[in-house]
Amino acid sequence: MKTIHDPSRRRALARLGIALSAPWASALPRAAGAEIPLPGNSIYQLHPALLDQDGRPFDLASLRGNPVLASMFYSSCEMVCPMIFETIRQTVDALPAAGRRRIRVLMASFDPARDSVEVLKRTAKAHGCDDRWTLVRADEVDTRKLAALLGVQYRRLASGEFNHSTSIELLDGEGRIVARSGKLGAIDPQLMQPLKKELERRA
Repeated sequence: MKTIHDPSRRRALARLGIALSAPWASALPRAAGAEIPLPGNSIYQLHPALLDQDGRPFDLASLRGNPVLASMFYSSCEMVCPMIFETIRQTVDALPAAGRRRIRVLMASFDPARDSVEVLKRTAKAHGCDDRWTLVRADEVDTRKLAALLGVQYRRLASGEFNHSTSIELLDGEGRIVARSGKLGAIDPQLMQPLKKELERRA
């Protein structure tokens, strides 16, 4: 193919390069669709290798823009973890219809040895989780990193069960923790009030 040398095109490209390198260029309006950087305290800065309950890779930052209720669990837990699921469900169901449509729920397993994708899928079905809920797993290293960001502590016992904290975190649309609750079995006003404010702020 013959290359056409157009001096006027080269001059235009040169002028554009100079303009973009000028000090005032950073003040130009951001192009439509350009990504706005995440805040430094966003958990979405972390990019663990997660798989969801359908076996698909899952990026935490895909939750950006919606309030998120997040917690951690293990599927073979018979008492406390089911209460976490139920408490989150009660909280979501207590929201107005518009808020219920916008909320997202992230449940991360801290038992990757036993919580395979298939187990996560069964767990999601057992708890009636719809498409607003994402259950995820990672390897042990990334699970520990995610737990540290969420402020969740856990320890495996000799029996194979876990001692673990039971907190539910509220993330704002940028992935920052703005509220936390350790109350199970009932709606916590300390979680519900900031959740409603976050939904109103992004309405």
